[in-house]
Amino acid sequence: MANVDSIAVAPAEPDPTPRPGQASRPADAQGGLSRVRALVAVAPAVLTDGAVIAFALFTVLYHLAFLGDLRPSVTFRIWLVACVVLAVVAVLRARRRAPAGSTPADSAPAAQEEPVSARPAADRRLLVGVLVAAAVAAVSAGLANTSVNVSWWIPAVSGLLAAVGGLLLVRQAWLSGPTPTPAAPAPTPAQSAYALVVSVLVGISSLFMARNTPDDVYYVGKSVWIAERDLIPLNDFLFSENVLPSMGSQPPIPSIEVFDGAFANVIGIHASSALWFVLLPIMAVLAVLALWRLTHRWAPRRPVLAFTVAIAYLYLVAGGDAALGTFHLPRLHEGKGMFVSAVIPLMWLYLTEWFDNRSRRSLLLIVALSITAIGLTNTAAIILPMLVGAAGFAMLLVGRWKAAVVAAVAALAYPIGSLVVSRLVLGGMSATGADDAFFDAAYTYRRTLLFGVVGVISGLALWCGALLARRRTPALLAAGAALALSVLFVPGVLELLSALSGISVVLWRVPWLLALPTLIGLLCTVRVPAPTPALRRAASGGIAVLLVASFALFATPMWSPKSWVDVHDRPTWKLPQQRQAIAFWIKGLDRPQGLLLAPKTIMRTTPIVTSEVRVVLPRDFYLVEYDLNSQFAKDRLLLAGFADGADSPTPAELTPALARLDVGTICVYNGNRYARETVPQLGYQEFAKRKAPGAMTCFRRIG
Repeated sequence: MANVDSIAVAPAEPDPTPRPGQASRPADAQGGLSRVRALVAVAPAVLTDGAVIAFALFTVLYHLAFLGDLRPSVTFRIWLVACVVLAVVAVLRARRRAPAGSTPADSAPAAQEEPVSARPAADRRLLVGVLVAAAVAAVSAGLANTSVNVSWWIPAVSGLLAAVGGLLLVRQAWLSGPTPTPAAPAPTPAQSAYALVVSVLVGISSLFMARNTPDDVYYVGKSVWIAERDLIPLNDFLFSENVLPSMGSQPPIPSIEVFDGAFANVIGIHASSALWFVLLPIMAVLAVLALWRLTHRWAPRRPVLAFTVAIAYLYLVAGGDAALGTFHLPRLHEGKGMFVSAVIPLMWLYLTEWFDNRSRRSLLLIVALSITAIGLTNTAAIILPMLVGAAGFAMLLVGRWKAAVVAAVAALAYPIGSLVVSRLVLGGMSATGADDAFFDAAYTYRRTLLFGVVGVISGLALWCGALLARRRTPALLAAGAALALSVLFVPGVLELLSALSGISVVLWRVPWLLALPTLIGLLCTVRVPAPTPALRRAASGGIAVLLVASFALFATPMWSPKSWVDVHDRPTWKLPQQRQAIAFWIKGLDRPQGLLLAPKTIMRTTPIVTSEVRVVLPRDFYLVEYDLNSQFAKDRLLLAGFADGADSPTPAELTPALARLDVGTICVYNGNRYARETVPQLGYQEFAKRKAPGAMTCFRRIG
């Protein structure tokens, strides 16, 4: 034992206290590096949660602005000030709570969870039955409506059995197993850095891919209208100057178009440039980070690999007009694209956190996200009740009924309430023609989850996801989602919902309640029996390679012309470049008062370029809102067919239609010889010509 006296007389040790500017530097550098690593680790959460709260705040301010009749630019400036104040308060609170150099309390990785299939408490026979039913459902659903004649009752019934069995398995695991603490490991700095890099690359790629989406004439056109006039159109703005009754998509609850228009107005740039060059890359970053956060939370192991597969799925599986890949980058600027790509995974994430810890923060984020959702699209009022209902039902089975009720109120109160109030106050047209389209369960699966090999993979993700997700809350929520969608896929259920609700046209979107890309990624996290961890990791990597290869071989990638996407060598508007150039050329002409009659594609492009040039027919699909048999619709269809060269009506037919619509300018392609020869007979004279490509002649009304 050391002698105290000997210690006292021992030679003095150097003073360990560092002198200023000497030994403190390495320690400061290490502490600074530690703080940077901690910031990188939490950056995805900070960015996505902050964006949710910020956009929810703008949506609330936008709705309140109706009371004070505030202009969008004023609302936007108030929002900017409020965001700065909230950011300062958040930073001050964070500094007060966490000492310098500290890391989040849950940063220590938790033990990796085993899937339900590996738990000895699970009923092996039930597990085998679920796997068999899931395989039958996935294969038969993937083959349905192909060259193989398969009755939809086979995937519907087997899928329902697999969903019920999977829910019973995860419920049994919940009730029999201990609660893991913490429920999931926090992301490491390296994992978050990877997600951030991927999100930035995706954001950059969004600048170079352009999909000509017909809906943009409404969504982007509304932003342009707001930016140029600093007003919110409560009535129709496409066929009239905010005079005719609004279309069925009103009342104007969504705020995303107003945000874009107000942002462009305040910054002083074109609304389309603001949307596609500034906001779209930001949206892409946030959507990717939302996907990463849910995948990390739900994956029992190898979340980075699962996330990579999920991103590959979105990029490689597009093509159809309803595939999730189509609603990512090509249509992310539309509110519904951001809803399915970012809000859905975040809602599942926030619900997972709420049921795990029941913290006020989680509940606040659920409320904020519900406001964000309705600010993006009215579809939120349809999909969110299904999503929250699926989660709540699953939680009821394990006795969490109070938490389920609180979550339901938090997630649904504002979206449903805002729609009810707005309908009562502002009203809105009943879209008699727009809701006629209906897709049954088989066709809904084919449109969204697709068919063939990719359809089989989607089915496996749907009906096996609960067995692959992290135990307890993630597995239970995945099981609830699978059961809800399986019930909706039973023949006759969607028909019943259509008859009761009158929303036939959007019922094909019910698969959006799934976090499908995350479930696809979980397929590569299955624990393959192998003697060593290295072999297990190699097996998971092999599954990931097979999945990505299947997407590449049997699906249409996002950048393919078959996805209606053009890839450019520079950032571009999401429009065919020639049509865009023609629309700008017409805008610069010295035109008389009155509407513009031009080929349909040019008239559909013009509102995206400017609201100053009003056109005869912005989009023929919208005429169903105003009765296709009315003179209003017949005149527009007659003149549009004439300008396109598709029809050859006589001057006697054209003259009264031109007068009723007050057409001041007519522009036609030079190849439309009949129109060029007929227009001078209608009281118009030539005043402008455009050279090829897109050679065009314009005529203006005489007198």
